[in-house]
Amino acid sequence: MTRLIEILISLAIVAALFLIVGIALPSSRHLEHSVETNRKLTIVYDSLNSLKRFKDWNPLVLRDPKIQLKLSGPESGVGARLDYDSKEKGLRQGSWEITASDPGKRVAYALTDIEPGRNKRTEFTLQPTGRGGRNVQITQTYDVDYGWNLIGRYAGLYVSSNVGEDMKMGLTRLTNMLAAVPNYDYAELSKADPAKAPKIVERPAENLLVVTAAVERTNDKVMGQINSNMEWIKKVMAANGLEPAGPVRIVTNEFGSEMYSFDVAQPVKKIGAADGTQKLDIKVEGPVTAVFNEPARVAMVPGFKGHMANLPKVRDALRGWAMTHGYESVDRPYEAWTGGVQAGFTEEGTYDVFWAVK
Repeated sequence: MTRLIEILISLAIVAALFLIVGIALPSSRHLEHSVETNRKLTIVYDSLNSLKRFKDWNPLVLRDPKIQLKLSGPESGVGARLDYDSKEKGLRQGSWEITASDPGKRVAYALTDIEPGRNKRTEFTLQPTGRGGRNVQITQTYDVDYGWNLIGRYAGLYVSSNVGEDMKMGLTRLTNMLAAVPNYDYAELSKADPAKAPKIVERPAENLLVVTAAVERTNDKVMGQINSNMEWIKKVMAANGLEPAGPVRIVTNEFGSEMYSFDVAQPVKKIGAADGTQKLDIKVEGPVTAVFNEPARVAMVPGFKGHMANLPKVRDALRGWAMTHGYESVDRPYEAWTGGVQAGFTEEGTYDVFWAVK
């Protein structure tokens, strides 16, 4: 009997210590970690204001490569949500949902997972830093409330080593992901006119007449080659009863320091046809080849104005926009010279810039 009483007293002491220590422990936890990147603020903000690239930086996918991810809500901003489902005991089900975003400044998420605690939230704040504010400091905070849940308060002792390490790893992976994005501020493309912002469009099937060329990278050489190639294309069009189905295109193969390799491509259709979406039987000659493109999704910058020498930067900015918004660019970029070839070699040139995406 005495032994039983001693055991009960010991258990009571342990329980009392558990309660006393638990009550003394914090009812909430706060973590904070920072990294720095040299990517443009627009790129950093857009990457965090959407969940389309979550798998490319968040460490959850490293803990379970077979984790199931499901996006819902808007593509970006408040309401964008990602739900995950894993068979791993340490993950199970959970979600990330954007609850607030302040353009260029911060993005806040509400989190749900199987760990103890409630009102879990993480926020990324962005602060220009470095010489002239060229870099961006990304600071991530994590907060969780335990209230009077003493088990949760004890679990909070390990938040720094569990959630904290995930935060550090996630921020490192985020900066590595950002480093692969062309560092051009694509927001500048639509600063004067929002209608010129990059976007995704559906390109219908099309027939093209194409001539490939490689010349010295001078205005006279490039213009002369384009005009020469167009003469061949016009000859094939006349022989086959074809007419243009849109502006002439220049498809970049290689833009070197001294040489420029490109294709001149003319969309065509039968004379009088409503469109050129049906595959045509075209007899070609000389250097001209006939190409039929299936329908595709393409990223597009509409109505860019300027000299053709500026197009490489626009192409890189478009690719950066596509990557930031979760699209993978494929094939080669190209421009429809909507203002004509001659104008393209002046500041009055106008173009629609395209890059196909998966």
